[in-house]
Amino acid sequence: MIIPANGCAGSPFVPCTCASHPGEDGVARAARPSRRGFITTMATGAAAALAGSAVGLALAVPARAQSTLTPEAALARLMEGNRRYVEGRLTSFDEDLSILKQKTAAKQEPFAAVLSCADSRVPVEIAFDQSIGHLFVTRVAGNVTTPEITASLEFGTLVLGAKVIMVLGHSACGAVKATIDAKPVPGQISVLYAPIRAAVDEAGADLEAAIKANARHQATILSRASPVLAGLVRDNKLRIVAAYYDLATGKVSLLG
Repeated sequence: MIIPANGCAGSPFVPCTCASHPGEDGVARAARPSRRGFITTMATGAAAALAGSAVGLALAVPARAQSTLTPEAALARLMEGNRRYVEGRLTSFDEDLSILKQKTAAKQEPFAAVLSCADSRVPVEIAFDQSIGHLFVTRVAGNVTTPEITASLEFGTLVLGAKVIMVLGHSACGAVKATIDAKPVPGQISVLYAPIRAAVDEAGADLEAAIKANARHQATILSRASPVLAGLVRDNKLRIVAAYYDLATGKVSLLG
């Protein structure tokens, strides 16, 4: 075998892998990242990012004590706010929004978290007569739990200090009705059917019963599937409840 001047031992039949030999694109391999190098770099970067996130969460954990309310008191505050909303004597609009914005710009200390349906007729903050920084709200059609929703609620409770999570179903929920009807739908709407199916199997074609059963099911999933939330509940630092919002009256009822 003839060794060329640059020391490359490649041949037309055995591709050279030395750093100085140009590839098919004419660029020396030393100037291009290898596949292994690329994967290693990406893995290292991802690990560093995860480590950074973990450190951030670890440092934020002591903030659980931000809210001095007990879970029971937090739930009572929610229900008192809803009572004012139903009676038409809201107080949250009397607060100075400019001052609230200044106070909450650097940090947030919500006393409660709400998993609500995305329905535009369910105005969560207004329905509980709360203003900026008081509620940590996640919304998705059918108020179903997903890994992203669970992660958000873990953050809202473990890091931000919310003492109660309310899963809020509502009357005439389109996602639950669509699951009952089980008709073909466009796009990805049907992905909502699976997490609601257990409630429909329990309640049958009774829409109101299925909506309430779904809220209870999602609350149960949150309390059992997340070790973080389950631990907070076990330590009496969090309460997870299911509730039902009546579109006609605006009243929220707790579900047993």
